[in-house]
Amino acid sequence: MSNRRNNEFLSIKDVMAHVLQENKLQKGIDLVLIKEAWASVMGSGVVSYTNDVQFKNGVLYVTLTSSVLREELSYGKEKIVKLLNEKLNKMLIKSVKLL
Repeated sequence: MSNRRNNEFLSIKDVMAHVLQENKLQKGIDLVLIKEAWASVMGSGVVSYTNDVQFKNGVLYVTLTSSVLREELSYGKEKIVKLLNEKLNKMLIKSVKLL
């Protein structure tokens, strides 16, 4: 009987993953983490021109209020994806669309 009890113990990580999956919360948590990563990686200068950040199907959609900044960032989209994924510690973002 005590063997059976030991086998029933799950790690907190496993339990949280199950709860997130069952309640379809992971997408919302990912978006919060992505927004935090965007602010951290891009800095306050870029964040002050950021109007909205959305994430869907591996694509990060960032709405900027400055067309000049949008043009400037467009040249480094691959690097932005790499930096954000490094910050998130997982390959979540496949591409960035600057709007």
